[in-house]
Amino acid sequence: MKKIKVILKKSPINKIRKHKLTLKALGLTKIGKSRILPDNDAVRGMINKVSYMLEVKEINDEVK
Repeated sequence: MKKIKVILKKSPINKIRKHKLTLKALGLTKIGKSRILPDNDAVRGMINKVSYMLEVKEINDEVK
């Protein structure tokens, strides 16, 4: 299963309220905090909404 690492790079202060709530739903509360999330449509949609504040890296976590 593919996963993505999401890192908060910019402060959510003075941003749109819905964008702040989206960051909270992703589990990103402080600058520099990162989360590893599943790569699915719901998560991708949230990331696209607040992409200007994030850094995204794809992780290949395949076990053989």
